[in-house]
Amino acid sequence: MSPWAGPAAVFAVLAAAVLHASWNAVVKGSGDQVAVMARSSVVGAGVCGVALWFVPFPAGGSWGWLIASVVIHVLYNLGLLAAYRLGDFNQTYPLARGLGPVVVAVVAATALDEPLATLPAVGVLVIAAAIGVLGLTPWRRVRANRPAVLAAVFTGLTIATYTLTDGIGVRASGSAAGYALWLVCLECAATTLVAVVLGRRRAAGNPMLAGGGRAWLAASAVTLMSTLAYGLVLWAQTRGALAAVAALRESSVVVAAVIGVVAFKEPMGRLRIAASVAVAVGVALLAIP
Repeated sequence: MSPWAGPAAVFAVLAAAVLHASWNAVVKGSGDQVAVMARSSVVGAGVCGVALWFVPFPAGGSWGWLIASVVIHVLYNLGLLAAYRLGDFNQTYPLARGLGPVVVAVVAATALDEPLATLPAVGVLVIAAAIGVLGLTPWRRVRANRPAVLAAVFTGLTIATYTLTDGIGVRASGSAAGYALWLVCLECAATTLVAVVLGRRRAAGNPMLAGGGRAWLAASAVTLMSTLAYGLVLWAQTRGALAAVAALRESSVVVAAVIGVVAFKEPMGRLRIAASVAVAVGVALLAIP
């Protein structure tokens, strides 16, 4: 059985992958990750709050999953901020993303009765292994910065958890758009509160008062890219197997690797280049019926 209902879902997830790596790079490259996350959350809550009037209300059976996902997403944001504060972008990003496909594939196959055919399953394993290489090489960098690795692993576990939670929730919602907007709106509201609390504990004070118009413009770009990226993924989850969607979206690590080298001047040896190519091979296998 093909893991995809059609090519549109594949293109949607690939577009989401590019958007995801891009907004993560904006957050990493900002001078204050907490501040940009706080401003982005304010923008997201406001925009999605208005947009909620134009989408169907999610069905009652999806709300338990939706609320659980909001909590998990807040934990994900905290793990992401810690990983980017402690480590390099082209190491922490792929490591955080690498755990998701394997965990989702195992749970989907065993608990949700969504096993993949042989070649797509091999694709999931190839992608996961390649991402592991990207995140865990060179080993001396890993040993020298264990806190960054632990933060990235924690983030990866939250990614796998919210992928499964939302995969079930969006299918029960009756509206991918309604589920996505309510999720983003509530997540942004919760993240804003957390960011304000974190800001008050720092010398910088309220994170939303720092910076000027350019800072808010960057935050708006993060909001737009992250909302569109996850909306595309949620839509694809209604038309593709959860393991396939989870693995294909991790093609974003190739984009992240390029961004790390070009924008942040981070090292990228032959082994890591080969691992990036392996991700593309895994993606190709995943698309085979």
